[in-house]
Amino acid sequence: MQRLIWIFWPAFVVAGVAEILFFTMIDPKELYLFGEPVRLSPLATYSIGFLGFWMVCAASNLLTCFMMRSADEVNRRKDRGGQGGSSRRTCG
Repeated sequence: MQRLIWIFWPAFVVAGVAEILFFTMIDPKELYLFGEPVRLSPLATYSIGFLGFWMVCAASNLLTCFMMRSADEVNRRKDRGGQGGSSRRTCG
């Protein structure tokens, strides 16, 4: 559970900041998708934008946690019953 919090909470905060910055400069009524104007309400556009930013940020955090694993955690053998590895707490 703690790993999920490490991934999704910072992603939530950064997605909020990214949405504020993005929609401060771009009006949702002036967005085009594949050459056609977006015909969604501004609230729906903001919501979809936030979820998109959140997914991208969460994917970035997940990749970071995956890459932070130690060699012991990566090479841990299943026959040891999942015991061992380093005592350092990491995301992965």
